[in-house]
Parts: sequence; C-alpha cells; structure tokens
Amino acid sequence: MYDPSMRVLTVLELLQAHEEVSGADLARRLEVSPRTVQRYVARLQDLGIPVEGRRGVGGAYRLKPGFRLPPLMFTPEEALAAALGLRTLRHLGLHALAPAAQAASAKLSRSLPHDLRADMLALEGSVQFDTGPWVAPTDAHLLAALLRAVRDACTVTFTYAAPDAPETRRDADVHRVVHLEGRWYAVAHCHLRGARRSFRLDRMSALTVQARHFTPEPDFDAAAYLRSTLRAPKPTYAVSVWLDCPPEDLRGRVSTWGTEVRPDAHGTRLTTTREGLSGFAAFLLGLDCDFRVDSPPELRAEFARLAERCAAHTDAAPSGPTGPAYTGA
Repeated sequence: MYDPSMRVLTVLELLQAHEEVSGADLARRLEVSPRTVQRYVARLQDLGIPVEGRRGVGGAYRLKPGFRLPPLMFTPEEALAAALGLRTLRHLGLHALAPAAQAASAKLSRSLPHDLRADMLALEGSVQFDTGPWVAPTDAHLLAALLRAVRDACTVTFTYAAPDAPETRRDADVHRVVHLEGRWYAVAHCHLRGARRSFRLDRMSALTVQARHFTPEPDFDAAAYLRSTLRAPKPTYAVSVWLDCPPEDLRGRVSTWGTEVRPDAHGTRLTTTREGLSGFAAFLLGLDCDFRVDSPPELRAEFARLAERCAAHTDAAPSGPTGPAYTGA
C-alpha cells in the first residue's frame, strides 16, 4: 500500500482526523499487524508528537488534546479546493479577510510538494474573479462572533439600521446564518418583535454575545424561509425586453433576483416583473446596448416621459424616445 514512512504519516493524519482510533482499525487501514502499528506510533513519539495510547483489548490511540499539526498531505483535488476557496472570499463580501487569506495561501503553498505548488501558482496567475455589484461588504469579525453564537445557541444583542427607519437595539436568537444573492443574513427570533425575522449583517453593528442560551431548531430551513420573505412585491407589470448583446456580457450588470435572463435570437431575452417602471427604464438605458421593448406598452411610454425630462434640462426640444439604446417597436 505505502512505504513505511508514508504509513507513519498516514497514522498521524488519521489521529488528527479522529478523536481516537483503535489499534485494530489502524492495522486494518494500513494493512499491517497491530505490532507494526505500535512501531509506527513509537516512531511518531520519537519525533516529539504526543501520541497517547491505551493498552489491552480494545486499545486505542489519540493525540494529546490541544495538539495539532498543519495538514501534511494534500491530494491535487484538495489543494485546488483550498486555493479556490481562499480566492473567492471577496465574492462573499468578506474583504477584511483578504490579508488572512493571502497569508493562508502562502502557508498552503509552502506545505505542498513541488508539482502541487506549481499547479497552485498556475491557478493564482490564470484565474480571475470579478465581484458583482450586488455583493455587500460584511464585517468579518461580526460574522465570526455571530457564527460562534449560533454554534453555542447564545442570544446576541446588536444595533440594527434598517433603511428609512431609526436605529434599534435588538436581542435575537440566531438560528442560522445564510449567504444569499451577495448578502449575509441572520435568521433569528427577534425579542423586540416577538417573531422570526431576518437581519442583513451589513446593517448590524455593536454586536455582543450574551450568556443566555436558547433552544435551536435543528431542522429549520433558513434559506427557504429567507427566500419566502424576500420575494418581490406583488407585480403590476410583466416586462419582456430583447437586448442586443449576449447573456455573458450582462453578468454582474443585471441582478438575477426575480429576473430571467436567457439567450434569444443572437441576443438576450430579459423577463421580470415591476411595480414601477421609471427606474427600470433608466436601468435599460444604462446598459449601453440596443434593445427592444416587447411589453408592456407602459414601459415605452416611460421612455417618452424620460426624454421629456432630459430635454427640459437641455436646449433641445423633446422629440420622443431617441438614441441608439432604444427602439420602440
């Protein structure tokens, strides 16, 4: 299976991955005798690694509590997964963790054999990520404190600044933390409202974890709850617009929340629902590509209104929707 030195390292990996491993289990996994396992353990102890053993029937080994070594062996897939995970932190809005991610990436690179290190360097130089405009920056320290509170089922207190509302001080039992559409949310029972609520982490501040505990809901689907509460308002207009550019050119420029974007006739079909059309009309003009409004007719009328507003601030007389970005057909 392995040469002896690889078997010794495998014993260490197994001891790090499990609180305790029996001698029989180690022998079975390594395809050696229990006496040989004892020699491998002795070799680790000679290297200064504190392996503790329990003799007799059912004997087992474990590392001394609190002792950890960095991972000693990575498969190519594990190294790739770790490197990609470190590179994608900005896509989660955790910009403050960038220095820590860079340091961790350097440590990972130093721990890899030459071939895997070369693959990782190729990844660093070849892959680019572009954070979309909808990603909200999030305080990494607040997120870490919140995750510990969820783990320990502790009530938290924080200041919450909702839009168009005064700041409030909240006590909440946070059951889950969810990342959805570029934002982090805490799904919790709010003591102030006496009901379940969701809170955006980028609107939370001055968070403290209390000593008070609560009973968590083990089977609660927080992501499903969050999607149900963040549904778009009841639509008034069903919008269908053809855009003269491929879907990939719209990535990061068009939110997929409540919007369908699909290829259509050498361009893109955008369908959505909106209660108001003024902002959506301005949004279409800002995409800087030709488009055709198929429905609703009220959206075409909105462009005429926007043209009149623009003309009111220039010397030109209003003449209806013009310019390369709009075709009224």
